[in-house]
Amino acid sequence: MDTENTPTPAPTATDTGACAAAGATAAIATSAIADLVLGAIELERTANGLLPHRLPARARAQNTDPQLAMAEAQPSGVRLAFRTRATRVELDTLPTKRVYPGAPPRPDGLYELYVDGRPVASGVAHGGNVMTVDLATGRSRTEPGPVATLRFADLPDADKVVEIWLPHNETTELVALRTDAPVTPLGAGGRRVWLHHGSSISHGSDAAGPSTTWPALASRLGGVSLVNLGFGGSALLDPFTARALRDTPADLISLKIGINLVNTDLLRLRAFGPAVHGFLDTIREGHPTTPLLVVSPIQCPIHEDTPGPTLPDTSALSSGRLSFLAAGDPAETATGKLTLNTVRTELARVIAQRSADDPHLFHLDGRHLYGPSDADSLPLPDNLHPDAPTHRLMGERFARYAFAQEGPFAP
Repeated sequence: MDTENTPTPAPTATDTGACAAAGATAAIATSAIADLVLGAIELERTANGLLPHRLPARARAQNTDPQLAMAEAQPSGVRLAFRTRATRVELDTLPTKRVYPGAPPRPDGLYELYVDGRPVASGVAHGGNVMTVDLATGRSRTEPGPVATLRFADLPDADKVVEIWLPHNETTELVALRTDAPVTPLGAGGRRVWLHHGSSISHGSDAAGPSTTWPALASRLGGVSLVNLGFGGSALLDPFTARALRDTPADLISLKIGINLVNTDLLRLRAFGPAVHGFLDTIREGHPTTPLLVVSPIQCPIHEDTPGPTLPDTSALSSGRLSFLAAGDPAETATGKLTLNTVRTELARVIAQRSADDPHLFHLDGRHLYGPSDADSLPLPDNLHPDAPTHRLMGERFARYAFAQEGPFAP
């Protein structure tokens, strides 16, 4: 298997023609590309092509937070899926890279190609736009860059299902797709659709790649089609997110709630319970009997009993390492500040109360996915986000629990 990915200028008719002649590839119309996209809530037509979104336009219009705007436009869980006999696939994309001055350079986003459910190739898209983000203020500026082409060659010459997982942590505009044989949209392929919402941990944080975030791993193990509304720093019980979940077709729904509310020091205990009730009420308007699993936070030692906000550790930044610390005072819990333990207790109470009248509502303590003993053996590298082995551990544990014969998402 040979995978080639090189930065190129924005494609022109001449470029496309030369490529087609060399590899017998044919361009697929932008409208047809849209039919191949799974895992996106909406596709925005841009000057370059199609930009996958994980929140609808109405929600984006109500949002004023640049962090959420950036996170929802990163295509975690989004992939191109089609059936074809093609032996060569070329994808033109315009990525947006992020740079955090003072922090270690971020690796380029990874594109992963699967054939009939098996990983066979991967690559990165060099070039693209560059967004520079100030960690202290959140302000950013973007410099435009060139379109990149990824080339996947020598694929099996047989009818097969091809999936291209887009980078989970890098905004990606789909500019063009070329193949040397016709393609047929795959859709969900008869699989149940699993709609999940959570924080950067669900978004993918420091996973090895887009197909190995814990939700992506769990979806493959469970044989379901994933729609991932995990938004880095932005699982904040926003009403527009609840409406997006309400209005998105799904057979299974899960919510991972808590860490971002502590990170941002956004709510006090008095407001937290009613906010959870309101979030669930909205979802139930569109999914009254859909299995709905609420997951409390995984173990995070800095915030177990210490409230937020969460701040970058400046001493670590000075040595070129990204790390976080809890800036709250444990004594402030007496005035209603949230910690992970108070969040877990309140979530368990709310779900127990509601499940008496809602037999399709379930609760999972997040420490069953990653708990105190795991924090000792697989510590969070930056004190906040799981690394690649922990994503795998969480995905496997979630699948064993949720998709078991007696689990909330039982077949």
